[in-house]
Amino acid sequence: TCPQCHRSASLDQRGLRGFQRNRLLEAIVQRYQQGRASAAAAKCQLCDRSPPEPAAVLCEQCDVMYCSACQLRCHPARGPFAKHRLVPPPGAPGPPGGGDGGGKGAGGGRKLPTCAEHDLENYSMYCVSCRSPVCYQCLEDGRHGKHDVKALGAAWKQHKAQLSQALNGVSDKAKEAKEFLVQLKNLLQQIQENGLDYEACLVAQCDALVDALTRQKAKLLTKVTKEREHKLKVVWDQINHCTLKLRQSTGLMEYCLEVIKENDPSGFLQISDALIKRVQVSQEQWVKGALEPKVSAEFDLTLDSEPLLQAIHQLDFIQMKFPVTVPPVPLLQLEKCCTRNNSVTLAWRMPPLSHNPVEGYILELDDGDGGQFREVYVGKETLCTIDGLHFNSTYNARVKAFNSSGVGPYSKTVILQTSDVAWFTFDPSSAHRDIVLSNDNQTATCSSYDDRVVLGTAAFSKGVHYWELHVDRYDNHPDPAFGIARINVVKDMMLGKDDKAWAMYVDNNRSWFMHCNSHTNRTEGGVSKGATVGVLLDLNKHNLTFYINGQQQGPPAFENVEGVFMPALSLNRNVQVSV
Repeated sequence: TCPQCHRSASLDQRGLRGFQRNRLLEAIVQRYQQGRASAAAAKCQLCDRSPPEPAAVLCEQCDVMYCSACQLRCHPARGPFAKHRLVPPPGAPGPPGGGDGGGKGAGGGRKLPTCAEHDLENYSMYCVSCRSPVCYQCLEDGRHGKHDVKALGAAWKQHKAQLSQALNGVSDKAKEAKEFLVQLKNLLQQIQENGLDYEACLVAQCDALVDALTRQKAKLLTKVTKEREHKLKVVWDQINHCTLKLRQSTGLMEYCLEVIKENDPSGFLQISDALIKRVQVSQEQWVKGALEPKVSAEFDLTLDSEPLLQAIHQLDFIQMKFPVTVPPVPLLQLEKCCTRNNSVTLAWRMPPLSHNPVEGYILELDDGDGGQFREVYVGKETLCTIDGLHFNSTYNARVKAFNSSGVGPYSKTVILQTSDVAWFTFDPSSAHRDIVLSNDNQTATCSSYDDRVVLGTAAFSKGVHYWELHVDRYDNHPDPAFGIARINVVKDMMLGKDDKAWAMYVDNNRSWFMHCNSHTNRTEGGVSKGATVGVLLDLNKHNLTFYINGQQQGPPAFENVEGVFMPALSLNRNVQVSV
């Protein structure tokens, strides 16, 4: 079974030569070989000389390249070699100079395809039933006689058109895939940035917990120190008081003992009453509790740290629904905010560890002259480019987020300055797919015979602007159109046929103004190769004027032109224009 067309084939006495040849793959391989051979000339494969002589012919059947001398000696045009096909070697510019094998060459040795069953017949028809090219002899033999057949060229064009149409769908999907890859790469960067932000926030929160614990530790240590100092003071006071009383009692006891030793009754009785009273008073001073400590050595301070330890061990990221409130303030990413020509690009993100959901953002911009803010974007994206602003103007921008609970606060205001002078190229992203751009998008042509539209990369809404377009190529008297258009102009027909474009279309003799498919102001003077077309857009006076080779084409083409416009051009494959 063929892995490409999925049809089954049987080996017969011809062996592998009985299989249908893949002419397309052969042509691709031949082009590749010719490309490689162009770098180094093919050499004769039978030469005895060193180095070998350049090859003059290639025998298709022998698959050997010969120089002129070796061809005459080893491959004469007679006998069994007479039917061999000789073609130029890969990379040769034309047909071979020697040999009469009847070889046909085209495009540097490119051979015409021959029928797999009839070697001397070229393919001329296409069998729709068998889905394969056939020759006239295949039809005469009867194998394909009752099959539906088409001319080879017509079938070739039809299948090419079908393949091109299918490729358009694949191209659109490839474009979507590229955009998706860009989105994924942006997501990678955003994940990286958010991860770093979350790590920083986590470290900051843990450091805050450690700081709070350190401060509380200091407070608790102060309490312990105060309690200790209080107990020590009380004990020292008791020690001093008890020592004083003890000294007094000891002195009284020693004095009384000395008095008792006296043998003079009259002298003893003279002081005994007063002495007895003093002893009684001294005894009464040692009241109950006087010989007990006023404080204990134990500290009545108990720190219950178990709940806190449990809380620390259970400290983790919460994944639960919070009460929905308005979103916090978005953070403008100033490193990604920029201006280009008269466009500004702004980027923002939400702060990390923000639990409130965000349904979208509102971006506001002033008028570039210190006026009121106005909404320019509402959506879920965090990157937005605004086109069509005034040149040489300073804009203030701010953004806020919203959800089901309401609108959050504004971000800080960022100031952006647009370019002083306008400049543009052709825009490949908005051009019709048949438009072909080159020269850093400054040159445009088309692959179709139908008119296709391409826009410039700048948008104008204010001021006076002039640009010129040079006609590099002009064949078969086409009608290119030059002018301005809105961003949503129809791009598969001539510029000016819808209500989104204002244009002058021109042939080799005259020009017309066109808007809404209305043709006006026919003026003599056309274009040719080397001509220059000028476009003057005066948005102060709201009119549009055209020039060919410096000569104004009639009065101003259109009046009351207001809004945001982009330079525009429509052309077909017979024209090439550079801005």
